[in-house]
Amino acid sequence: MPDLATRPMRGAAFLDRDGVLNLDIGYAHRAEQIQWVEGAAKAITLLNRQNLFVFVVTNQSGIARGFYSEEDVNRLHTWMTAELLSQGARIDAFAYCPHYSEGEIAAYREVCTCRKPAPGMLLTLMKEWPVTRETSFMIGDRDTDIAAAKAAGIRGHLFPGGNLLRFVTETLGL
Repeated sequence: MPDLATRPMRGAAFLDRDGVLNLDIGYAHRAEQIQWVEGAAKAITLLNRQNLFVFVVTNQSGIARGFYSEEDVNRLHTWMTAELLSQGARIDAFAYCPHYSEGEIAAYREVCTCRKPAPGMLLTLMKEWPVTRETSFMIGDRDTDIAAAKAAGIRGHLFPGGNLLRFVTETLGL
């Protein structure tokens, strides 16, 4: 992470991953499983141009269920970062929650404050980066995303699917 202590405060766009950036096929954890949502890269580029931090916050219960590992998720996020960057879109940070209260893997079987609808991932990013809460928002495709946004004290926007760029421009008036 870059040295952010001297950077000016600014707003952030918190984006859910599956169902917002890529089609939600269920437990995606490999590059070949990713099908980008139409307009995803252009929407991120627009948010970058608005001088917003862009963060991805995603529940990854597949780790606790034993479907894949944290290394798989990190490898996928590295690939997603590179793919988006090649299209001019920058993700500033990814955060994920590997926990699930009914998971098969004991180390991840817990109720935690980072799994949406809890706001832990958002609050951690707000603490680690110079984020202004008043100009920040979350875009998610589930009620749990909107609940996490509300619990973190930011606006939440429910993405119904379709073209993410169109949604961002219409919803945010950009």
